[in-house]
Amino acid sequence: MNLHERFRGTGVALVTPFKNGGIDWEDLEKIIEHVIAGGVEFLVSLGTTGESVTLTEEEQRRILDFTIKINRGRVPLVAGVFGGNNTAAMVEKIAGFNFEGIDALLSSNPSYSKPGQEGIFQHYMALAEVSPKPIIIYNVPSRTASNMTAETTLRLANASDKFLGVKEASDDIYQITKIIKGRPKNFLVLSGDDFLTLPVIGAGGDGVISVIANTAPRPFTDMVRAALRNDMPAARQLNFKLLELYKLLFIEGNPVGVKAALELQGLCSREVRLPLVPMTEQGVHLVMAELEKVLG
Repeated sequence: MNLHERFRGTGVALVTPFKNGGIDWEDLEKIIEHVIAGGVEFLVSLGTTGESVTLTEEEQRRILDFTIKINRGRVPLVAGVFGGNNTAAMVEKIAGFNFEGIDALLSSNPSYSKPGQEGIFQHYMALAEVSPKPIIIYNVPSRTASNMTAETTLRLANASDKFLGVKEASDDIYQITKIIKGRPKNFLVLSGDDFLTLPVIGAGGDGVISVIANTAPRPFTDMVRAALRNDMPAARQLNFKLLELYKLLFIEGNPVGVKAALELQGLCSREVRLPLVPMTEQGVHLVMAELEKVLG
């Protein structure tokens, strides 16, 4: 199986479970086993859903090492701790990073600085020059305050084969379709939003990096696989089943909602780190009712 095929389908943006302020290693193992058993194609550790911005560098390294140990190479692993608005610092971090056991890295657009398209392009090219691993570009304007246009994404895709693909969370299906239309061979287009996964695959995309796959991996991966084999009737029915849960997991923020769902399943506490706070009881009851419908 080539590199492109290994990352086609469902990637899961793993949560980081906490217990009394610290990392709950037992629950992290349970979640990793849960999602692999549920059929995900690859793991993404320490993305936004993993609350990476509230973790120390030591905690981040320990989580990666633990995930590598538990995964045992069963599925590809992506490290998501390479977003920042200091290009030189990110280049230095990548150059000195131990990537053993890691198959690719995920890097978001520089945040806060709000660079233009040329700045975004040069930032990613600087990372590509030093990275020993393939890079998944992450376009998430709602968090970075800058959108990477389809033209810039395609420019990067054609400039270096170090770019494996893009996680597109712009919510702009026209922009995403434009990337799919113009991409070079083997450049992946992955949805960054669970609710847009089916439309993105329908437009010719390759899958998703998912939040809901933490809590409902089997029905979600079944939906993605049905869509990828062009069984749209089956994919639509599964998508309809999941539709309300997509929304409910985000009503109080991410990963607040998905951690509440995981707590209901006995997989981890709903505990999050400030500035996030745990889901309210009202939110939990809404998630519980919908989770029961999805999982039976």
